[in-house]
Amino acid sequence: MGSSEIFVVVLITAIVMVSAAMLIAWWAAPSSKNAQKGETYECGIPTRGTSWMQFNVGYYLFAILFLMFDVETVLLFPWAVIMKSLGVDGLIAVGFFLVVLVLGLAYAWRKGALEWK
Repeated sequence: MGSSEIFVVVLITAIVMVSAAMLIAWWAAPSSKNAQKGETYECGIPTRGTSWMQFNVGYYLFAILFLMFDVETVLLFPWAVIMKSLGVDGLIAVGFFLVVLVLGLAYAWRKGALEWK
């Protein structure tokens, strides 16, 4: 069996398994048809006013920056584990990676993305 046949078998198996799981979940899930189901729920306390309010885009920007730099930090861990086997080329590559990371942080800082307004 070649690699393309294995790929097709794995793809079909994945589609069947996901479809079966979704069908079983839809069939077994309890359902309730009442007006309260469509209301906004906030920790058991009835909401006052509208629940559609705008948030400052700074919160989202700060969260995205946090996730971005968090993922970049996680990517540095495997490099640190195998650093000796990479040699000078690996050191140069990660140095370039860190330079780009620091430039991104400097850009975000200069644009004021890290300040709460």
